Amino acid sequence: MASDWTRRAFVGAASAAAVGMIGATAQAAEPKTVKIIGVSCSPRKGMTTATAVNACLEAAKAVGPNVEVELIDLGGMKIPGEVAAGVKLAEGERDDFPALAEKLKDPKVAGIIIGTPVYFGQMSALCKAFLDRWMAFRKDNVMSNRVAGCLAVGAGRNGGQELTIASLQAILMAQEMVVVGDARPTQHRGAILWNNWKDDITKDEFGMQTAKNLGKRVAEVAMKMVG
Repeated sequence: MASDWTRRAFVGAASAAAVGMIGATAQAAEPKTVKIIGVSCSPRKGMTTATAVNACLEAAKAVGPNVEVELIDLGGMKIPGEVAAGVKLAEGERDDFPALAEKLKDPKVAGIIIGTPVYFGQMSALCKAFLDRWMAFRKDNVMSNRVAGCLAVGAGRNGGQELTIASLQAILMAQEMVVVGDARPTQHRGAILWNNWKDDITKDEFGMQTAKNLGKRVAEVAMKMVG
């Protein structure tokens, strides 16, 4: 009789352990939430660059139900670049960067897409000031191993977009970010768009496709990076 109860206790304990293992495995298999932030670095709020970056984010979101996205439009914001060099602002001078930094430092952020208009073959002054302020992230390597993608909008089909993207990538690599280009079938440096339709960037079908491919690629790699 005693041995019978011992067998029952053993079987019960084994069953409970098995259930616990199954529960732990199911919990471990739950996908982590991945957040992708897109930053439009155009001084023109809500215009072509913001539209293109948003297309990236929509494509990123479509990669999986655990992908969250957020658009940050720098248009109208004040980001003094000189602060990165240790220059103190005048009393009462506006600085919108600290609030943005808190969003970007969120551990849930696994990918960041930077979009800028092209001015004389380079990024906008607002974009450069914004990225100069990332000096604040270098001390603790906040951006290390996060995925980065780049987007440029030019007034011509070959208006300096690739040169601008290369400049952006150089900055992001200095932050130890994992820089990716757009996904197949375009698969080049990043998203390259042409503003040739009076600010209706959606009419650049090829350019919009590169934006969608970039968002997809950033999300896919970010999901792999977080496991």
